[in-house]
Order: sequence, then structure tokens, then C-alpha cells
Amino acid sequence: MDEFSHVNPDGSVSMVDVSAKPDQVRVASARGFVRMNGDTLRLVRENGLKKGDVIVTAKLAGISAAKQTSNLIPLCHPLSLSHVQVDCHLHGEGIELVASARTTGKTGVEMEALTAVSVAALTLYDMCKAVDKSMVIEGIEVVSKEKT
Repeated sequence: MDEFSHVNPDGSVSMVDVSAKPDQVRVASARGFVRMNGDTLRLVRENGLKKGDVIVTAKLAGISAAKQTSNLIPLCHPLSLSHVQVDCHLHGEGIELVASARTTGKTGVEMEALTAVSVAALTLYDMCKAVDKSMVIEGIEVVSKEKT
């Protein structure tokens, strides 16, 4: 089993030193799903919720969150993101969220993609909770991670 990269030999935590790594283009994507009832999904599709446009708000929240990842997760490196995208796909049982993040740097952007999906899902939940108490956020995962 590999050792944890954020734990020193004495058991204390630390940020990984990436200073010797070369700058590379790094891309990652993540996805998640917000399961909701059909009436809620119809309201989202028709922009019929009192709080406003749920999809646009979730996308903006995800993008903003990706840019704040290092402020939310203590050992993440602050990254200069060159691109973040959050897509929302409405399906029969809810909304699939897919986020991608890109940077040129010494460390990957999977945490930024995961943060974007997570906060977008939380935003959907927050905006729809008044009409649907049965919503479930599920399946948040990294889909891809690459460097060139």
C-alpha cells in the first residue's frame, strides 16, 4: 500500500512539496448526481422555482467554488486555474453534474473538479429543498485526471 502523501514520518500533516515538479498542463473532471422527484425536475426545467434559475446558479456556484478549493481544503495547493466548466444534464431521475478544471502547474486539479461538482450539487439542493425533501446527492467521483 502506498503511504499518504500529506503525512510526515512522525505522523504530522503537511502540504506536499511540489517545488521540484515540472509545470505541466493538468486537466481533471468529476461528476455527481442530485436525485429528485419528477415534479421538482419539471420545475427546474421550466425555471419555475421562486429562488430563480437553478441551473445557472449551480454552474456559477461550482465555478466559484473551484477557484476557492485551497481555502476550503487545508492541504490543497492554491492553483491558478485557466479553465473551469460545470455542466448540468437533466435526466428522468434528477440532474447529473459534470465539472472539468484545467491549469498549468506542478500539481493536479482533481480537487478543484470535485469541489465544483460538490458545491454545484449543494446549490441545487439548497434551491430545491423547499419543494422536495427527498432529494439525494450521490455518486460524486473523479472521472478523469491527466497531465501533458
